[in-house]
Amino acid sequence: MEPVLLAAVVLFAGAYAFINGFHDVSNSVATSVRTRALTPAVAVVLASIFNLTGALLSTALALVLADRFIQLPEGTPGLGILIAGLLAACGWGLWTWWRRMPSSSTHALVGGIVGSGAASTLVGGPNIAESYRLLLEQIVLPLLLSPVIAFALAYLLVFPTTWLMRYSAPRRGDAGNRIAQSVFTSAFSLGHGMQDGQRTMAVIVLGLAAAGYSAQDGGIPLWVQVFSGAALAVGSLYGGWRISHTLGSRLVRIDPLRGMSATAASSSLLFMGALWLQIPLSSTQTMTSAIVGAGVNQRFSTVRFIPLREIMVIWLTTAPVTALLGGILFLALSPLL
Repeated sequence: MEPVLLAAVVLFAGAYAFINGFHDVSNSVATSVRTRALTPAVAVVLASIFNLTGALLSTALALVLADRFIQLPEGTPGLGILIAGLLAACGWGLWTWWRRMPSSSTHALVGGIVGSGAASTLVGGPNIAESYRLLLEQIVLPLLLSPVIAFALAYLLVFPTTWLMRYSAPRRGDAGNRIAQSVFTSAFSLGHGMQDGQRTMAVIVLGLAAAGYSAQDGGIPLWVQVFSGAALAVGSLYGGWRISHTLGSRLVRIDPLRGMSATAASSSLLFMGALWLQIPLSSTQTMTSAIVGAGVNQRFSTVRFIPLREIMVIWLTTAPVTALLGGILFLALSPLL
């Protein structure tokens, strides 16, 4: 039974990475396409390539996530927890994509695993984690702090950028901002691969450990890195444009200068979280908040509060809803475990 469940974990982890790719590619390309810094085809190809590169570049965060926060029980109960959590995250990702709403795949995954782990205790299973620490470090702090920091960084970055362009002709300044935005779009995709690609790696490593196939050197097997990165990249390559319209057109009126400021601020945060702080950050929340922050810094208000309010409701309900869904799915699977 364990080999079958392990194969299901790997399969659903790949599905999660694929959905993550086509759900979140909008974060990378929305502003650059909106300001005509890149064509849609070029933007998606760049996002796919750099997502794969980022996933293969570093595995430190995946090891931190797998070792520090979640202690799965061995055998079928642990594999069942992962399957239920992955299914909950995949379902939420598909629903929010259909509704054109940017949402955090990270919070969906963590919420699903926490919910399925809590449900396992109802049928006599062990507690999977230091729940207070997992909720605080993985959901509460990133949920509250990263959007605020991204908003502030993008807002403040508009000032020095505007000062540097004070003697430039508008057309020349826009051209320079579009070039810089193209670079930062690639950097954001690289940071997204480093952040979100390692979520999938961590889940597969947890599944391998639960099934008794832990790597002897304590690292991430190469096939896990390639599989996770490839699933994320293919999902990015086939990504739709439903959420891009929300980010690029419905929230604020964006121009090349503010589009560049938003991508610069959000990509910097992703790199800081992956390489320095080694904490998971939501690429969706950082980019969305940066877009709003840069858009607010204009002579007249351009924020459309109705779609912004809808997005914030989605953010606040992601973890509770996926936790509930993960718990229900685990209880449904428990007779098979």
